[in-house]
Amino acid sequence: MADYFKRVQAKTATRFWINNVTREQAHLAIEVGARNCTQNPTYPWKMLNSREEGEEAKALLDQILREEPDNETALMKFQLEMIAKIAEIFEPIYRESKGKDGWVTIQSSPLHETKEFIVEWGKRYREKAPNLMVKIPATENGIAGIEELLRSGCAVLATEVMSIAQLIDVCEVYEKVYRFAEKPPAAALAHIAGIFDEELAVQAEEGRIHVDRDALWQAGVAVAKKGREIMEQRGYHMGFVSGGARGLHHFTEMVGADAAVTINWEGTADKLLSEDGIVIDRFHGAASLDVIDELLEQVPDFRRAYERKGLKPKEYESFAPVVRFRNSFESAWKKTLEYMEKRRTEL
Repeated sequence: MADYFKRVQAKTATRFWINNVTREQAHLAIEVGARNCTQNPTYPWKMLNSREEGEEAKALLDQILREEPDNETALMKFQLEMIAKIAEIFEPIYRESKGKDGWVTIQSSPLHETKEFIVEWGKRYREKAPNLMVKIPATENGIAGIEELLRSGCAVLATEVMSIAQLIDVCEVYEKVYRFAEKPPAAALAHIAGIFDEELAVQAEEGRIHVDRDALWQAGVAVAKKGREIMEQRGYHMGFVSGGARGLHHFTEMVGADAAVTINWEGTADKLLSEDGIVIDRFHGAASLDVIDELLEQVPDFRRAYERKGLKPKEYESFAPVVRFRNSFESAWKKTLEYMEKRRTEL
């Protein structure tokens, strides 16, 4: 099998994570170099429709439905049990690396994102497996939950980071905990360059923005580069993950960064392995000033994301790229709830 990801990790500081995997995909990803895994709230719906594991997933859900009368709680339990199976696969890496790697993330219901709900379920996840990392949106409520869970010792991945303002806020929260904790919990943030680019592409297609497509292609990674540079300049201790890939360039343009990139197996990781391309540091090749100027002038949401004070905390949740990402989670979550409601009538 091609060794592209192993070469990336041997020749640069960039790490390969895998996203939303089945058990088979988890094993394949580890074989080619994956060290950690991200899962998101679309996972339960994906597994119910999996060719390989769908029947097993449905049987597990049936069992939970017989024991738990509340659908939302049943779905949370189902997701936890399914992701715990992936955590078990990554646990040897966690043990071997003494907690540096082998993490698997889990995010609670996208329909209930209060601080209290996030914290309650975050603590439940911690009890399930030692290598489960709680994935929390970098919204105003989410950041409050992140701080409380970090102080309790939970490992955290701050997700839905689409702007420099969000990045700085979550990093500052971790620094407060890091300075005084005898053993700070593992923590990272996920900047979602791919979904950010997807949102801007839709705005361009609909005629809401008018910008050169070559410049637009660079937008998400340009924000990522600035964010990573700020973290290095300020000495922030939080890890950096790039996610939401919508093209191979969302991995290849990050190569060279002291960061992780999480990608799906089908359609991204498998294609990169097939191409087995040359490993070259592309991350430190900055976008031209003309490109940045055009994006700042022509794309309001790029400006909000790129400027350090482009967004206020109360605006994080309603920022268009964040809404797009959350909508995908809510859609899959609601489909699963609808399936569960129908299934109850058949049991």
